[in-house]
Amino acid sequence: MAKALITSALPYINGVKHLGNLAGSLLPADIHARYRRQIGDETLFICATDEHGTPAELAAAEAGVEVADYCRWQHAAQAEIYRRLNLSFDHFGRTSSPRNHALTQHFFHCLDARGFIAERVLQQVYSPADGRFLPDRYIIGTCPYCDFDRARGDQCENCTRPLDPTDLITPRSALSGSTALEIRPTRHLFLRQSALVGALEDWLASRKGWPPLVTSIARKWLDEGLADRCITRDLAWGVPVPKPGFEGKVFYVWFDAPIGYIAATQDCSDADPAERDWRDWWQADDVGYTQFLGKDNVPFHAVSFPCTLLGSGEPWKTVDIIKGVNWLTYEGGKFSTSGGRGVFLDEALDLLPADYWRWWLAANAPESHDTDFSFERFATDVNNDLADTFGNLVNRILTFLANRYGGIVPDGGTAAESEAHLAATLQQLLDGLRVHQDTCSLRKATAEVRAIWRLANGYLAEQAPWTSLAADPERTAVVVRTSINLLGVAATVAWPFIPAAAATVLTALGRPSDLPAWPRSAADALNEIPAGQVVALLPVLFAKLAPEWVEANRLRFSGAGG
Repeated sequence: MAKALITSALPYINGVKHLGNLAGSLLPADIHARYRRQIGDETLFICATDEHGTPAELAAAEAGVEVADYCRWQHAAQAEIYRRLNLSFDHFGRTSSPRNHALTQHFFHCLDARGFIAERVLQQVYSPADGRFLPDRYIIGTCPYCDFDRARGDQCENCTRPLDPTDLITPRSALSGSTALEIRPTRHLFLRQSALVGALEDWLASRKGWPPLVTSIARKWLDEGLADRCITRDLAWGVPVPKPGFEGKVFYVWFDAPIGYIAATQDCSDADPAERDWRDWWQADDVGYTQFLGKDNVPFHAVSFPCTLLGSGEPWKTVDIIKGVNWLTYEGGKFSTSGGRGVFLDEALDLLPADYWRWWLAANAPESHDTDFSFERFATDVNNDLADTFGNLVNRILTFLANRYGGIVPDGGTAAESEAHLAATLQQLLDGLRVHQDTCSLRKATAEVRAIWRLANGYLAEQAPWTSLAADPERTAVVVRTSINLLGVAATVAWPFIPAAAATVLTALGRPSDLPAWPRSAADALNEIPAGQVVALLPVLFAKLAPEWVEANRLRFSGAGG
């Protein structure tokens, strides 16, 4: 049994997330955590809301509430959505927690004591039109590296380069649009990443199995020269800077947010200290740590956060695998909250149960390139996979068992060559699926699950027990018993992806459904459910999505007021 620490990108507190956020980090992390539990690994799946930064302050002000209250309400709202999505966090914390405040300040003291913090005068942007200093994310301009004309003052979303507001060409306020910006001096603190290049190079060289996307982003930062990073901001909401002369400043959200993974684990440990000690995960050598991120978050987790951990001089666990993915686009363009374009998670769950979305997003994961969501493609895929393949398999087997055997698995007969061939084919598929799950390859993993569903449908169609029942009841009993067990395997391997539907099927079969163990072997799995087992008949698991449903929702979420 191995120990698996799993984290996903922290969803920002400001508003409900869209399907792309689910596809890029939260869902892949959950699928991997569920799989690791299935194979018997000791697993800890940690996440939290990312609650600091100016967007939270502005959203709270717009709502007319204190920012602490706003974040508390938004955290509860997001937690409920993730519960409905069946995301199996061991702990879903908050970066505004006292634990994270204390731990962020602890890391700062460690870095400062070791000479990795520098005080510098920073020329900061002030907007007279807005009557305030503008944080990096609220300054927009043209990227000096790729000419993207909507780059933010902290990072270009197009080329992923880190930026400072003064780097932007023709900067303007994202609030008022004013270009009449002033530069005023203010003192800030920097993490001396340039002094940690050697340690970071050695650390990166020791990381194996990273996707090319992640490695290329990390290498790009290093090859172009790793700059020191400003880690303080002139804001009121955040972790206070514990240094004389810096009263009224807080740490930059990208400094404290990743530390929130550790703090959330501490909170989890505090909740049940007899069951879990956070040190066993963050200060241990026997843990495999995997992060799941969208590509825009990769630089901070592949470079900046490791600099914090390495620079502290303390024995912190660093990430072993970063699973970075590309973006999910929407009907040929980007999701837009303000424009009402795209499906957000609360709306998705009002439309359909979570399993529909989970399956499609996993089967179309944006791993090697961006993936475009369209309602037409979504409906075609879920109709084919969930309704016609898995759902039809469940219906055919359970209906036949109910009608011909009263819902009781029949006894009698001896497995023949066809069952031996079935077991061999199933074993190959299980082995392939395990490889893909181990390497977090979601598209390939769902393809293997789909292949197992098709194998089961093919076996049932080929053996056609409805034609042999009268002439050869012994042979029919073998086929039906094998089919029931094959359905159990089909549901078990689907459980990380569609946990609600899989659990429903497993419960009907009389099998454990909260955590169905990975099959020991295909041969064993085909004999798990014994003769005499009472099996329940189920209603239709997945309704087919009609063309009218597709068109209505395509218009509804187009952002065109349709």
